Amino acid sequence: MKCRRPQRSVRVMGVIHWAVMLGLIQSGALGARRFRGGRNPQQRRALPTAHYRDRAETTESFSLDFTAVEENMDNFMTQVKNLAQSLYPCSAQKLDYDMKLHFLENTSVSCGWFCFNKENCDSRYETMRRLMSSSKWPQTKTGTGILSSLPEQNPHWWNANMVFIPYCSSDIWSGATPKTDKNDYAFMGSLIIKEVVKELLTKGLDNAKILLLAGSSAGGTGVLLNVDPVSELLEELGHTNIQVRGLSDSGWFLDNKQYRCTDCMDTINSAPTEVIKRGIKYWGDVVPERCRQAYEGKEWNCFFGYKVYPTIKRPVFIVQWLFDEAQLTVDNIHLTGQPVQEGQWRYIQNLGSELRNTLKDVPAMFAPACLSHEFITRNYWTDVQVKGTSLPRALHCWDRSLQENSRNNKSPPKGCPVHLIDSCPWPHCNPTCPTIRDQSTGQEMNVIQFLMHMGFDVQKMAHQQGMDPSKLLGMLSSGS
Repeated sequence: MKCRRPQRSVRVMGVIHWAVMLGLIQSGALGARRFRGGRNPQQRRALPTAHYRDRAETTESFSLDFTAVEENMDNFMTQVKNLAQSLYPCSAQKLDYDMKLHFLENTSVSCGWFCFNKENCDSRYETMRRLMSSSKWPQTKTGTGILSSLPEQNPHWWNANMVFIPYCSSDIWSGATPKTDKNDYAFMGSLIIKEVVKELLTKGLDNAKILLLAGSSAGGTGVLLNVDPVSELLEELGHTNIQVRGLSDSGWFLDNKQYRCTDCMDTINSAPTEVIKRGIKYWGDVVPERCRQAYEGKEWNCFFGYKVYPTIKRPVFIVQWLFDEAQLTVDNIHLTGQPVQEGQWRYIQNLGSELRNTLKDVPAMFAPACLSHEFITRNYWTDVQVKGTSLPRALHCWDRSLQENSRNNKSPPKGCPVHLIDSCPWPHCNPTCPTIRDQSTGQEMNVIQFLMHMGFDVQKMAHQQGMDPSKLLGMLSSGS
């Protein structure tokens, strides 16, 4: 029997140092392909690109009606995944679903977390060259998390076409400045994304129904900055049939006051607002027009999620750890293995409250009370839950709700939540959070050990919660 794989859809999304595109292709319109961004290895700042290969002949596709199983969807999805795997007699180890390196045809668009002046860009190039050059990128990449082609790892979008654009522009996907005689670096993040989209239109994206632009960290912020411009580009090119959506992971940063103020010498110790203010002058940044009008003369505001989000027209799903490690780092809270001081502990708790407040009016979001950074490409992305719902499940519900809205049915699907945020007040109070390890010993820590390590005062916290300390410890021990 000939082994065949169903039609895959195209997606575009970006993760901490890269962006990936995701989108749903009409059945039979395009042989499934996977792309990965790159650049010309013979140039110091070169071309972001992607390799692809055609999939096997597609099989018939059909839709599923989940209405009757809404109350037991997780069990149903497990059965679907098992069924999907049983339908493939070919061993997954024998099939090559890795993304292949491919270079863009337009060589004028070239590469450049980010830098904001010549000194720290030089340092970044010498110490983290993979973030500014494609010369050492591998020829293939195996997707994980939302990039995985295995249904047990990626239950909702495992059979989608995927385009992976590594982050090499050092401008939070916002720049539009080429290399010049006066500037050794090019910052062309916004142009890279548009050029990839235009080239994909010649490879089948023109037949797509949905394009999902997703990203983590700098890529997550890049989604917020580019989801409307990408949609507007497609409309200008006559592709009004393609719905563009966004998935922003760990890119919802706050312009809050640092725990300890320091001189702005590099991107690690500088206040977020100061870095952006300096960077946008260096990058020649392009921000969405509606946000630019809202903050004319102060366009740096558009790099902070809670400020740019209200100006975005296209649907965007927000994924954000309430205790984001990158946010803590730029706020000068460095968790180096030593117990935190009381002032630091209060600052960390307040950060969770501040993030929660900025997210409360976002209709589609997933925000666990965990200490981490990046989510959607992690192997554990199916395990973390908020109020009993996993992120893949929430994304599936979001996808369904958008489909229902397109049919003029404004009520959300029954038993399918899309607004999920933890209410517990401290890091890792959610028992499904990813494992934490002691930085000095490498040993795994349970919730109580972690909180004690962080300087957690059981007596004081129990008093704040109005309960007996022994009861609080019992709840933590049981994962309540």
